[in-house]
Amino acid sequence: MNHVKEVCVESFDEAFKAAAAGASRIELCENLAVGGTTPSLGTIKRCLERLPIPVMVMIRPRGGNFTYSSDEFEIMKEDIHQCKIQNVRGVVFGLLGEDGEIDKLRTAQLVQLSRPMEVTFHKAIDLTPDLMESLSFLKEIGVERILTSGGKDTALEGAAILNQMVQFATPALTIVVAGKVTAANFAEISQIIPSQEYHGRKLVVF
Repeated sequence: MNHVKEVCVESFDEAFKAAAAGASRIELCENLAVGGTTPSLGTIKRCLERLPIPVMVMIRPRGGNFTYSSDEFEIMKEDIHQCKIQNVRGVVFGLLGEDGEIDKLRTAQLVQLSRPMEVTFHKAIDLTPDLMESLSFLKEIGVERILTSGGKDTALEGAAILNQMVQFATPALTIVVAGKVTAANFAEISQIIPSQEYHGRKLVVF
């Protein structure tokens, strides 16, 4: 199987080097020290012009939690709109309510707004109380991918639930296995957790 290796980066320079080193796809962010925020429009445009591989853009107005104010939600909507104008392949976001569950209403709104771009719901899902229930909802509203470490700090720790998620998700959506997945442990992880797609900061060496 030809696995997709999605590499998360926080600049054009990193994106360019990761693509040259064999990344299949880029998740483009800024501020990875806080888990990633939305990159600048200039960075997005340059990556689209110069990279030979698909780019997924993080839509996240700030670090911290994933419960957003009405103003932050409007910012996310505008960032998605700008990505559509640039013909970005896909966007990555995650919204939770005060109760820790997925914010279903606003998530569904953003999914619809994002079309025809692809949508990935990111690791915010790992903070929800019932991952399979969350997966079921995201499957229902038609997201393409879920980025997850199975509710654990690493993919290896979350292997059992990740395999359950892969089995339940297929073929409607793809589980992107994340959580300390690196070039060094990729062979082991892809055997223990057989999915189509994997995600990491150091999935390729550059």
